[in-house]
Amino acid sequence: MDTNIKILIVDDFATMRKVIRNLLKQGGYDNIVEAEDGVMALSELKANKIDFVISDWNMPNMTGLELLKAVRADGDLSKTPFLMVTAEALQNNVVQAVKAGVDNYIVKPFTADVLNEKITEILAKYKGG
Repeated sequence: MDTNIKILIVDDFATMRKVIRNLLKQGGYDNIVEAEDGVMALSELKANKIDFVISDWNMPNMTGLELLKAVRADGDLSKTPFLMVTAEALQNNVVQAVKAGVDNYIVKPFTADVLNEKITEILAKYKGG
C-alpha cells in the first residue's frame, strides 16, 4: 500500500479534519492537506496533484456532493478517488452520491480501521481497473 499518496481532507469543522488526519496518520499516511469547504477543495485540487479526496457531505459554500460532481465533471480530476463522509446514513444521500460517482462512503463516527479499509479498497479498485 502506498502511504505516500497525497490526501485532501475536506470538512468545515477543524476538529473533524484533525480527527481524520490523526486516523490517517495511524494508518501511515502523512502527506495530508486540508480544505474547509468544497470551494477551497476544488481550488486545491486544481492547483496541486491530489491522489485521494476524503470529503464531508454537509458544508457551506459547496457541499461534498457538489464537490464530487465538480471533480467528476473535470477531465483532469475525474479519476481522483473520492470517499464521502457523512453523519447521516440516509439512503437517498447514498444513492445520490453513487449516481454522482463516489467511490465509497463512511458514516460518522468511524475508526482508523474502517477508514483505512475503505481507502485500501478504493485504491485497489483504481489500480486494478
